[in-house]
Amino acid sequence: MRQFVESSPAEIKSVQPGDTVLSALRVLAENDLGVVVVLDGERLVGVMSERDYARKVILAGRRSENTTVGEIMSREVVTTYLGAKFGDCMRLMNQHHIRHLPVLDGDRLVRVISIMDVLREAVAHHEKVIGELERERMTVFNAAY
Repeated sequence: MRQFVESSPAEIKSVQPGDTVLSALRVLAENDLGVVVVLDGERLVGVMSERDYARKVILAGRRSENTTVGEIMSREVVTTYLGAKFGDCMRLMNQHHIRHLPVLDGDRLVRVISIMDVLREAVAHHEKVIGELERERMTVFNAAY
């Protein structure tokens, strides 16, 4: 995970608990995101997703401009740590049915990885393994003749 985070730094888009849901929706739309992290200073306190908006604002008959992020955000956030392996992240995401996973270095948020990041890494890993197996097979095949 550390190598991935360091090799592909990404700006973390965030909102604060006191921001309006409308302003958070703008962050989501402007950055083509499905989830935005909620920070109190530098501390991760929650996430707000499009699903939170749909269920806790629209279906509840609330108004986006009068509701704060803190009122609707998901507070129990599944996170991982910088030293985690991608396989561990994949298991966490599958186990908790989530598509975004904040990565912490101690208490500091350093990245949010998506299921697409994990999928790309899995594909790259499998391509590498297949390439190594093909090279090994050709070495054995050429040695036999």
